[in-house]
Amino acid sequence: MLLFPKIIQGGMGVGVSNWRLANAVSRLGELGVVSGTALDSVFARRLADGDKGGHMRRGLDAFPFPEMARRIWQEHFVAGGKPDGSPYPALPMRKHVESRKLVELSIVANFVEVFLAREGHKNSVGINFLEKVQLPHLASIYGAMLAGVGYVLMGAGIPLHIPGVLDAYSEQRPAEYKLAVTGLAQNQDGQDKDVVMRLDPADYAEGPLPKLTRPKFLAIVSSNTLATTMLRRANGRVDGLVIEGPTAGGHNAPPRGKLQLTAAGEPVYGERDRVNVAELRALGVPFWLAGGYGSADKLREALEDGAAGVQVGTAFAFSEESGLRDDLKSKLVAQAAAGTAEVFTDPRVSPTGFPFKVVQLQGTSSDAAVYQARGAVCDMGYLREPYAMPDGSIGYRCAAEPVATYVAKGGKAEDTIGRKCLCNALLANVGLAQLRKDGSVEPALVTVGDDMNTIARFVAPGSNSYSAADVVQSLLHG
Repeated sequence: MLLFPKIIQGGMGVGVSNWRLANAVSRLGELGVVSGTALDSVFARRLADGDKGGHMRRGLDAFPFPEMARRIWQEHFVAGGKPDGSPYPALPMRKHVESRKLVELSIVANFVEVFLAREGHKNSVGINFLEKVQLPHLASIYGAMLAGVGYVLMGAGIPLHIPGVLDAYSEQRPAEYKLAVTGLAQNQDGQDKDVVMRLDPADYAEGPLPKLTRPKFLAIVSSNTLATTMLRRANGRVDGLVIEGPTAGGHNAPPRGKLQLTAAGEPVYGERDRVNVAELRALGVPFWLAGGYGSADKLREALEDGAAGVQVGTAFAFSEESGLRDDLKSKLVAQAAAGTAEVFTDPRVSPTGFPFKVVQLQGTSSDAAVYQARGAVCDMGYLREPYAMPDGSIGYRCAAEPVATYVAKGGKAEDTIGRKCLCNALLANVGLAQLRKDGSVEPALVTVGDDMNTIARFVAPGSNSYSAADVVQSLLHG
């Protein structure tokens, strides 16, 4: 593999960028990336479904701490799969002080996903996390490093403290991470009191601590200002930058300045949101351009501008190897071929407050009637906001939970308008939908980039699908 890949396959969560997809891309000499978002739930539900194909068992057998692997298997594996019509067992929602069981599950889940993505080849594999989902960071990164992950990528926030975590684990030291908590009291110097999460590998190892190699760290940012901030203020080495524009799928950075909406209700991005590539080159670190770069022409343009390459998500999301449900793939590939797929940048749907791209598709949560019938439920909590309570303890709230509950926790009712549960919807996208007590099944909510209709270029005449290799071939050679 070259020093840096020309193509980074986007780390699309939850479970869309799975180990199969990352393995396929990395085998071709580019950077395959698994999604680390909610990977503990993805892994636990795969085991509850009976571990079809035995892949999770194979990963567990390679895990360096066999007693931990045995505990996870015994607690979560269901031989033959859970009975039809029964819900998945619920995991406890995370807190800043985690139970040992949840920490172990995160370590093992991230190890197995990276191990399987690396299996059968010697090229690098990456893992993608969201800065907004902070509570699992320490355990997840440790598990990925135990499996030899080559790159850690993170966006949806400003991940200043991740390089220090990578340094600590590679030096066999405990790692710490500052948790963002709304409304913290200040100390005598006028600074917010810190809430620090900590993980000591020695508390979980069985025998001597394994020696770990520090992965490269790529920060996903949306502007020159954030790129400079990462390089100047991060607590360790930043090895490169992914510059993600507002046409990319998933969460987008809000427009700079006062939020304005189009007549259709989408955020307006202007000149202040454009990236100056010349200034990026002057920073002296490799960078990749993302958001609408899924073609050979755009890759060539990026390379000519001095980029190391491009990050591509949407094209890989609909490939045969991705974790997206086959029925969703077939419907949306057909729409793309007809040029009728609609992607809406929704400024309200995500509990994070970031704009979030949503594919308009009947029967999913993009349909207002479907989501209204679902009702407000928050039982996974990955996007919950930690906040300081009057007694000094930490509470957790989500703008997609029932309004009365959110307001009782000090939230504003107006902040709940239009919010939807992304945690459950994104698991439904990959065939791991929760079954509710009333017999209803969690609806999906698909997110992709604005260039979705262009994926038709990867589908050969007479076919209705394409592979990750087809995408790589097309990007490199046209």
